[in-house]
Formats: sequence, C-alpha cells, structure tokens
Amino acid sequence: MTSRPPRPRERGIPEATVARLPVYLRALQALQDRGILTVSSEALATAAGVNSAKLRKDLSHLGSYGTRGVGYEVEYLVYQISRELGLTQDWSVAIVGIGNLGRALANYGGFGSRGFRIAALLDADPGVVGQSVASIQVRHIDSLEEVVRSKGVSIGVIATPAASAQGVASRFVEAGVTSILNFAPVVLNVPDGVDVRKVDLSIELQILAFHAQRRADGDGREARAAGLELT
Repeated sequence: MTSRPPRPRERGIPEATVARLPVYLRALQALQDRGILTVSSEALATAAGVNSAKLRKDLSHLGSYGTRGVGYEVEYLVYQISRELGLTQDWSVAIVGIGNLGRALANYGGFGSRGFRIAALLDADPGVVGQSVASIQVRHIDSLEEVVRSKGVSIGVIATPAASAQGVASRFVEAGVTSILNFAPVVLNVPDGVDVRKVDLSIELQILAFHAQRRADGDGREARAAGLELT
C-alpha cells in the first residue's frame, strides 16, 4: 500500500488555514536564508500577505503561540509547519502528460527542497516515450500501475489534455494513489478518501481579468466624475 501525505484537517485544522501554511513556510524559509532567528507575528504576516491576527490564529492550531516581546523562533516554526504538512519525509511523485507543462514541472528544481521527489514521468505519445526529461526517462502510460508500485508513488500529477484526465485519475486511484494534483481543465470524479487539488491557470487569469476590469471601471467613473466637476 502506498503512503500519502497526512491530512492536517483531520487534526482539526481548518482548510483555509491549511491552504495558508505553505505560504507561511515559504516566508519563513526566506527568513532562514537571511540568517534571521526570530520573527514577530507582524513581520511574518507582512511577508506572507495576511493580517497578523489571522496568522496568530492559524499558528495557534499548531500549538505555536510565540513569545511575547520576542515573536516566533524561525527554525522551530519551519519544523512545525513542515511536520504538519508532511514534509519531514520525501514524497514520491509521478507526472502523467509530458507536454510543455509536464516538462516544466519535471524540470522545476524547487520540489526536492520541499520534500517532493519526481520519481516517474509517463506519456501516451510514442514520440515522447523514451525521451529523457530532467534526467528521467519517460515511460509509456501503460506502465502506470507498475510504476506506482515499484516507485512507491504517493502523489499523482495530471498534466494531460482534458479528454484524458479522468482515465488517468481512475488508474491512479485503482493503483492506490489517493493524492492527485490536476492541471487538466476538467473536474475529476474520484471516490471518497481521494484528495484532488485542481490548478486551472485559465480560471486564475479570468479572476485577474475581473479585478482588472473592476479597477478600470472605477478609474473611468472617477475620471467622468472629475470631468463633471470641472464643467
């Protein structure tokens, strides 16, 4: 049976807090790189882009309350958050779909330092199978189940076209993978007990476009109001 990252929410941590923990961890690791030993809640909140009250409440779920007048010990807080997120051990990852996005993910150097090891790359295209990407030979999708078993894959990443994503997800689940990161623009149907995180870049761009349009409309209204005042 393959292992998988623990689910912090099962320990009573709200989902919204779980979503912010990686942001806090990134900010803390940047402080570590600068040799900073302690940080106030206000400084850490600013670095993470949240308000300090929310940060203190989030960290209280980990049992970390800081020290009045001193703040939080950076190294220990990194350990606490890493442990809660399951990053104190390596997690084996398989990427299916080695197009432009899959290749970019495979070549991203930040996974290793954060507890994730790209163990396998798979694709259905005969022209891609056998190629070496990030020093890993791409295997045919037909070997997915064997790869999951032999590599101890804990997390499956789907970077295929939408039409192929559900089939890949089902095969991951049948092979025992219960944590899936989906980049395909489609909603996956999976059984209870399987965690799916969806990353849809087009949706994120549309949300940004919405806010940009709102700002533009606001600027337009202000300009028209100023024009009326001058007449």
